[in-house]
Amino acid sequence: QVQLVESGGGLVQAGGSLRLSCAASGRTFSDYTMGWFRQAPGKEREFVAAISRSGANTNYADSVKGRFTISRDNAKNTVYLQMNSLKPEDTAVYYCAAKFYSISDYRHDYKNWGQGTQVTVSS
Repeated sequence: QVQLVESGGGLVQAGGSLRLSCAASGRTFSDYTMGWFRQAPGKEREFVAAISRSGANTNYADSVKGRFTISRDNAKNTVYLQMNSLKPEDTAVYYCAAKFYSISDYRHDYKNWGQGTQVTVSS
């Protein structure tokens, strides 16, 4: 099992930026595809972005494409989500998740989850 801890959430004005981090421990980090998901109040948890084990491949939800960037540093066992041009509709709890093997945007493929970090974007 891998343990995941997110950080970097907070309150930001529309148009601003935040960088989320997710630190992993417990297993070899480079064995895992990593993903970011988010959940707004009263809504289903939705896919945001994913990155392959080497970092060579990434996927994004259409709603964040061009504004968010996922990256990873396997030497630091950390995955990042750089969020620019934030909008009020980006307000949610953001979760880091891990899965073996191939990249996926399907949340049920991910077996390891962090506790989440709140992102609030004010208009």
